[in-house]
Amino acid sequence: MTAWPEGVARHVLGSVDSTMSEAARLAPHLAGPAWILAREQTAARGRRGRAWQMPPGNFSATLLFRPKVTLPEAALYTFVSSLALEEALALVGGPHARLSIKWPNDVLLNGGKIAGILLESVGQGRQTASLAIGIGVNLAAAPPAARVEPGAVHPVSLLGETGIRIAPEDFLSPLAMAFDRWSRQYETYGFGPIREAWLARAARLGQPLTARTGQEVTEGIFETIDDTGAMILRTAAGPRAIAAADVFF
Repeated sequence: MTAWPEGVARHVLGSVDSTMSEAARLAPHLAGPAWILAREQTAARGRRGRAWQMPPGNFSATLLFRPKVTLPEAALYTFVSSLALEEALALVGGPHARLSIKWPNDVLLNGGKIAGILLESVGQGRQTASLAIGIGVNLAAAPPAARVEPGAVHPVSLLGETGIRIAPEDFLSPLAMAFDRWSRQYETYGFGPIREAWLARAARLGQPLTARTGQEVTEGIFETIDDTGAMILRTAAGPRAIAAADVFF
């Protein structure tokens, strides 16, 4: 697990407020792709500004790079990232780790949430100057269930579910290699193959679920994702495309 993608920098920090914030500070000086790993975060955050719990031994890192794509295309790196994360967890978790990907940005282990992904653009205009992809993984411990939103998937850890202990620095290498492979496929062949690979790993595909956006709640059967990454639900009123939402099983 010592292989590392060529031309990609690696920064390992003892403590930082947030790897996403550190990526924003580093962006003006970016010479090439860089992973930023922190052993401790004092102000970590997830989607929609929510706090992200980081017990000791868990993984928290951000990849900062400059994709040569438009903003809508950059958003599809969520699916690239989730495929890379699922691959890395499968490698370290062994054959008994049942993994799936929950739309739009979580990875599940044995039905519980083990990891989340956060994308933020750094720059303005349709051409994204830099993209920061934050990844948090419960390697050693899961946050208490009481801190999870009611109805959300319960959190789990790699250690708790498999008995496997791995240091964050050791997990970074397989993740970086997997992301490098999947991103090259995206850059070469477009979103089509990424979409098919993602659907093959999708949690609750063909099953009922609830999508919540603000005060709006949509219930339906999860049929597929379209070529923009939107989730397609079959509802009583017909197919409905959901571009962004919190999903509940």
